[in-house]
Amino acid sequence: MESAVLAALWAADAPLTPGQVQGALGAPLARTTVTTILTRLYEKGTVTRTRSGRGFAYTPTEDAPGLTARRMHSELQKEEDRSTVLARFVSQLTDEDERLLRELLDGDAR
Repeated sequence: MESAVLAALWAADAPLTPGQVQGALGAPLARTTVTTILTRLYEKGTVTRTRSGRGFAYTPTEDAPGLTARRMHSELQKEEDRSTVLARFVSQLTDEDERLLRELLDGDAR
């Protein structure tokens, strides 16, 4: 559900209230459920919020690629043997992804 809520926020041009997120989802979720999801995302630092009437309006702190990168970094930090984790990650890359990673590390791509 967090992914769906984030997708709704990314698609919006402005901060959304829980009710607006609920409407954007088009799923039969209670507004309180959406509010709980947004609160958890806020506590994780994935969204920011500003006062909107008696409640809050939410905005994502990063785009989808930025969030994925943050999750990857977070998983890497959990391991003591980072070298093995990175070696296994790289060994599972496709040829195209390996080429892209080499370009990024060499500073040739953005």
